[in-house]
Amino acid sequence: MPVTASAFGEAIRLLTTFDSELIGIIVLSLQVSLTAVAIATLIGLPAGAALALYSFPGRRVVIVLLNALMGLPPVVVGLFVYLALSRTGPLGSLELLFTPAAMVIAQSILITPIIAALTRQVVEDLWREYGEQLRSLGSGPRQAIGTLIWDGRYSLLTVLLAGLGRAMAEVGAVMIVGGNIAHVTRVMTTAITLETSKGNLNLALGLGIVLMLLALLVNAGAFVVKEVAERAHG
Repeated sequence: MPVTASAFGEAIRLLTTFDSELIGIIVLSLQVSLTAVAIATLIGLPAGAALALYSFPGRRVVIVLLNALMGLPPVVVGLFVYLALSRTGPLGSLELLFTPAAMVIAQSILITPIIAALTRQVVEDLWREYGEQLRSLGSGPRQAIGTLIWDGRYSLLTVLLAGLGRAMAEVGAVMIVGGNIAHVTRVMTTAITLETSKGNLNLALGLGIVLMLLALLVNAGAFVVKEVAERAHG
């Protein structure tokens, strides 16, 4: 217990004095996760909306596969990205392995199905509610996508926050493709794993506190967005 209390106190000191190593890890974590969410949004948002509005052969199969991909094991994604970016892989010439870019790729692959699947559900529910009205105004699926995305913006923002939370908590894939290299690819989750195994509880606890605070902020943001959405539609 005294050791834990001492480590906790030292962790607070590192946070309040803005320890350079701690801040560097936090900044890199945010850069990687936010970039991955941005890429996943650009792909998943329109893909999910299109899947909600368009009918085509095999649509149900695509929806089932998309929902299944929401549970992709991070270590499996990390392995496939590693193989693709390794020197003998198809993208080896890009020399992205063990760089922040590789970590962004891995996180984007993990987050995109989540954003696409949840977006499909949101837009599909809105289409059921407003589809007849939009069709009476001459709007087909293509014209309705923008309208429904805007109308469901609060719910979709919650979807993006869910993706951000998933990205920030991820460890397996980024450990494999990033290598957990100090000052290069070390993010909060991988640093916590390493420092705990080394017995350096001070830094591990400091990072853990920050990660928990960020998770709390993301969840609080999602709750506020939901409340605003309910009031706007109430």
